[in-house]
Amino acid sequence: MSATDTAPVAAPDRARTGRRPAAVRAAGRPSPLSARRKRLFWPLLLPAVLVYVVFFAGPSLYTLWLSLNEWAGAGPMTFVGLDNYRRMFQDPTFHHAFANTLWIILGVGAVTFLTAFALTMFLRDMKGRKAARSILFFPNIVPSVVLAILWGFLFQSDGLVNAVARVAGVDEPPNWLGQEHLFSVIMIGLVWTSTGFYTTILMAAVDQIPPELYEDCELAGANTFQKFRHVTLPLMWDVVGVCAVLWTISAVKVFEFIYAFAGAAGQMPDTGVWNTALYTYGEAFASGGVPRYGSAAASAVVMLALVAVLVALVRRVMRRDSVQF
Repeated sequence: MSATDTAPVAAPDRARTGRRPAAVRAAGRPSPLSARRKRLFWPLLLPAVLVYVVFFAGPSLYTLWLSLNEWAGAGPMTFVGLDNYRRMFQDPTFHHAFANTLWIILGVGAVTFLTAFALTMFLRDMKGRKAARSILFFPNIVPSVVLAILWGFLFQSDGLVNAVARVAGVDEPPNWLGQEHLFSVIMIGLVWTSTGFYTTILMAAVDQIPPELYEDCELAGANTFQKFRHVTLPLMWDVVGVCAVLWTISAVKVFEFIYAFAGAAGQMPDTGVWNTALYTYGEAFASGGVPRYGSAAASAVVMLALVAVLVALVRRVMRRDSVQF
């Protein structure tokens, strides 16, 4: 065999042939699958976009426009600019409702998450944890109105709470359903209805942590709090952030539980238990028989802005670039 037989065959000169190599041509031309995906992108995305526009973007823009008008539900609208916002921010009832909303977000949220963390750590290695998880999650499968009525039964003058108080030696238990204690009882009820949901999520996150990490901590002499601080919390931090966002959104729009509980207690006309959601409802449907949809829309816009600001703040605080444990 000659040397010319064993020499590698030289690639054709592109300047001489005028053609690109096959690999280069394949890299520059989209595959049939890629082209098909591009053709199907907008047809498949269009239904979701239509649903978003019809049920969220459209109503949101209409609410913003309605907040700049005065309208009683019939007849022409009267453009009033920012008067609805100005009147709302000067209304003491709105101030109180806004403060109650912040109490729910911060106070109820703090107690709910502390309780959920404590239950998660307590039930982590406990036998029957699945049954306990189901019991804790039970309030979330029952309508809020039913929970509010059941919660009201416990705090009636002849209810279970006062019965326990009398056994403990309290001769005259307070009137829990009166104006003085009603909102505090509502906040405790919200803790009861919310704890199981977040405990279930946190328990699911803890189940994903490898047991070997806890064994290494025990070999290093770490106690329970140190294992929670340096292993459990860092590895479930992203889940905690999601729970914080979910709670912020749900806390701002709490309505059914407060409305049903205060109504069952005979205190629904009392604006002392109103939050921003109930204030919006009151402006639209319970404002002395004359609906003020413009003012209600202004309150709804403020609720949306509050949610957006708080969610952005939570995401900012909970954001991290790496996991350190």
